[in-house]
Formats: sequence, C-alpha cells, structure tokens
Amino acid sequence: MKIIYYLGALLSYFITLTPAFAEVTCRVNGKLVECPEWLTNNFGLIFTSYFIIWALLTTLLIVTLWKIFTKAGQKGWASIIPFYNAVILFRIVGFSGWWILLMFIPFVNFILYVIVMNSLSKSFGKEMGFTIGLIILPFIFLPILAFGKATYNPILRTKMETGQ
Repeated sequence: MKIIYYLGALLSYFITLTPAFAEVTCRVNGKLVECPEWLTNNFGLIFTSYFIIWALLTTLLIVTLWKIFTKAGQKGWASIIPFYNAVILFRIVGFSGWWILLMFIPFVNFILYVIVMNSLSKSFGKEMGFTIGLIILPFIFLPILAFGKATYNPILRTKMETGQ
C-alpha cells in the first residue's frame, strides 16, 4: 500500500509543477506564443503517463531478460547492467561479446539485431515465425520465451543452422 501512496505523491508532484514550465516553452514558427490551454492543463498528466508506461516496459524487459539469462545458465543480475546485458545475450546466442561493437554502426545494428533474435529463438527451439515475433513485438514475445515452457539448448541452434 505504501507503493501506491508514493506513486500518487509522485504523480501529484509532476502534475502540479510542470504546467508552469509548459507556458514558457510554446514556440510556433520561431515566435513565442501563448500555449494552448489543453497543453498547459494536461502537460503533467501527459508527462507522467509517458513516464509510467516507460517504467513499466523497462521493468518488464529487465524481468524478462533476467529469466531468459537464468534459463540459459547465466547470472540473472546481468540483465540490469547496460551493455553487459548485451554481451551476455551475445554469449547466449553463440557470438563473441565483441560483436557488441557492431551495434554502434548504423544499419548494421538492425541486421545484427535480426540475426541475434533469430539465434535466440533457435536456441530455445523456436521456428522462424517466433523470430519474426521477436523482431516486431519483442515486449510480447520475449516474455513468452522467458515464462513459457521453452528450454535453452545451444545444440538446437547449431542443428537448425546446419539443417540436421
């Protein structure tokens, strides 16, 4: 119950403080103008709603990656540390941790993301349809992978890649 109380206090803090900042920042075609009433009255609510959705999706991703890491025999706490969680994910799918450097190259990072998601789904015995789901809707398919009955088996990944 204390969590709900503190969340409500945080919401009221943002709702009451942010309209004062919204009035100053309205700019149209380079000229400062009076902000619309709907924006000044609801800015705190819009910002707070965005923040809550972001926090929930981030928490879901951390919990999901924690479960996937533990299924794969890795330490779950690694899902909390930025960049290190990507290194561990690369290890799970059979790549070297140095591949993370390719994630900083535009367009190459998307191709690498597709390859990693494909290898991840193969590591858990899933097919191409599940890979497409991981690429398009990861916030739905990663929890299915984490909390479903799929088990990690790196041999499945290599068998699927070689066609045996």
